[in-house]
Amino acid sequence: MNGTKQIIKKELTRVFSDKKLIISLFVLPAVLIIGIYYFMGQMQSAMVNDIQKHVSSIYIQNAPEDLKDVIASAKLEADINYLSAEADLTGIKDGILKGTTDLLVTFEDDFLNKVKDYKSGGQIPEVKTFYNTSEDYSNSARNNFVDTILNAYQQKLLTERFGDINQLTVFHIDVDPDSSVIVDDKKASGKIFGTLLPYLITFMLFQGAMSLGIDAITGEKERGTMASMLLTPLKRSEIVVGKLISISILASLSAAIYAVSMIVAMPLMLGGFGGGDIMEGLTITFSALQVIELLVIMLSLVYLYVGIVAFTSVLAKTAKEAAAYVSPIMIAVIVAGMATMFSGNGEKTLGMYAIPVYGSAISIQKILMGELTLQQFGATIGGTLLLAAIFTYFITKAFNSEKVMFNA
Repeated sequence: MNGTKQIIKKELTRVFSDKKLIISLFVLPAVLIIGIYYFMGQMQSAMVNDIQKHVSSIYIQNAPEDLKDVIASAKLEADINYLSAEADLTGIKDGILKGTTDLLVTFEDDFLNKVKDYKSGGQIPEVKTFYNTSEDYSNSARNNFVDTILNAYQQKLLTERFGDINQLTVFHIDVDPDSSVIVDDKKASGKIFGTLLPYLITFMLFQGAMSLGIDAITGEKERGTMASMLLTPLKRSEIVVGKLISISILASLSAAIYAVSMIVAMPLMLGGFGGGDIMEGLTITFSALQVIELLVIMLSLVYLYVGIVAFTSVLAKTAKEAAAYVSPIMIAVIVAGMATMFSGNGEKTLGMYAIPVYGSAISIQKILMGELTLQQFGATIGGTLLLAAIFTYFITKAFNSEKVMFNA
């Protein structure tokens, strides 16, 4: 036990006494996450503002006379050019393709008379819009013109045809969320957060364990300090346990910093995307039991990750080789975490909760929604700790192998 304490103290002292390690492990990730998310939000905000300020270039062929009144009343801010039926549209369509023109709207010849003379079963007059889906200005111009002009013009013509167009409406569907929506706010909020957070938590925990584990084991083998440690009176089992505990502590701290950074950075990005309203009204509350469950799941997951990374690092001769071994495992972790984002509402069997990583991700999702049962929680912890114990056993075996530890 004393040997284990010495190893833990040594590892923590090594990290926290090195300013470069503190900056690279704890400070730089937070700065980068917040900075990147803020930059993404600002760039998106600038793009949206640019589109809103842009004066659209719109050409209208065969425009009915009363359409101009609708455009005037809507106060559409655009550079509108009216074309005759005989006008050549080749240059305008080429301009839309190149992005110099935003929209071309064409009405059929004798459009108004066709509307007035329409009889049941006849051909409905057509309005065509030509725009470029790969150009933001063109997309925005088309959507704005359809919503504010063509829809209003259609209502005007319907009113002229039928008088009171309410006669065409049989009934209204109540869409007032305050009076017709029956929902559990906690579950609704948990479902939104549960789409992304389980993946982020499982990935961030692995990221911290990977960077710390490789340096603490393979790095020491490369530097020769591991060989010196093995020649001391310390039991190798104590060295293993001390290494795993110290890496787990540091990985948990690193993951906590990632999580806090994400919480700080998310509103910065959503604000730029115009998504500030997305977070409005969303709240997550946990009972004492749920907090304990979440903490135990995360700690067990850290222990598993540390075991996986430590085992691959023990087998590797260099840090570069260890990173190559760990990379495929990281991809598997990402896939397992992302699987919860597209798992749907289907019922999960108890055995699925025992699947390492994936089971932890769906359990976190269930905690956020307030639906995790004790059986599901037990299956998750059991599956995770069982695999972690297996890796710990093999790590201990590897530490007892002179061939492995001295790169013989």
